[in-house]
Amino acid sequence: MSTALAAGLSLAAIAQTAERPGRTWAATCAACHGSDGKAQGAIPSISGRDTEQLYRTLLEFKNGQRPTATVMHQHAKGYTDDELRRIAQAFAAQAAR
Repeated sequence: MSTALAAGLSLAAIAQTAERPGRTWAATCAACHGSDGKAQGAIPSISGRDTEQLYRTLLEFKNGQRPTATVMHQHAKGYTDDELRRIAQAFAAQAAR
């Protein structure tokens, strides 16, 4: 195996490993938003939305800037800002509803 090919495989493995935590953390959202972010009813669908929009919204929940939320402020407080960004990236990467 060539060095370039081995390096390419290693980079691909690293990229998949870096994505995995975001998808894993996003799975905790499934109870309300659905496993694919395509919620039904009053809960908003979040799949395919802009990463920065989702991230800002999560930070607003975490920082108490959206006080009318039901449980989101509690959920968001359980994550670091980086973890929230990765969650936003995971849902943004999914096909929109």
